[in-house]
Amino acid sequence: HRELEPLARCQDPSSYGALRAAADRWLRPVTFRRLLVAFSVLLVAIVAAGWPVYVHPQTDPLRPADAVVVLGGKPYGRFHYGIDIAEQGYAPEVVLSNSVGPDDVRMQQICNGTYTVKVSCFLPDPYSTKGEAEEIKRRAAAENWKHIIVVTYTPHLSRSRYIVQQCFDGEVTMSPNPTQEGIGEWIGSYIYQTAGYIKAALDSECS
Repeated sequence: HRELEPLARCQDPSSYGALRAAADRWLRPVTFRRLLVAFSVLLVAIVAAGWPVYVHPQTDPLRPADAVVVLGGKPYGRFHYGIDIAEQGYAPEVVLSNSVGPDDVRMQQICNGTYTVKVSCFLPDPYSTKGEAEEIKRRAAAENWKHIIVVTYTPHLSRSRYIVQQCFDGEVTMSPNPTQEGIGEWIGSYIYQTAGYIKAALDSECS
């Protein structure tokens, strides 16, 4: 009977429960640390991959072109920036993508303002970078554009270059309008632009 006592103690439900609880307490922080490390590594990889695409994308030196095309987005600074580029002598014409709708009073004032260059506005259809690129294709064919300057904000620069070049065969100079992004805006841009890249890759046809 004495020889069976250790076995009986090992099979005691209360002892087993205590051992299980101790093991859980030991494993739980280890598992959490592993998850934290894995998440940190993944986050660093995502940031590193997106850094040259969204934070420091390829930009081009400005030189004379047939037109400046300002893509839609956060108004209204980029519209004035595009007009300023043209009025500095880089293009005789500015085309603005109206991202705030036809009833926006301030946008109407910008579109109908008096400038030293020609300024026109359009509503993209569909309302997306792809719709803007298709409008560029139509206007380039009608006005014989060979070289355009495209203005947008920094995180959108690489994706818009990719989409515009699907529709326009000429030379594209990409120019980011000066902006300041908060950490929340950068995170949102990473997510939104990555989703946009996936969409553009799946829909590469330009009508």
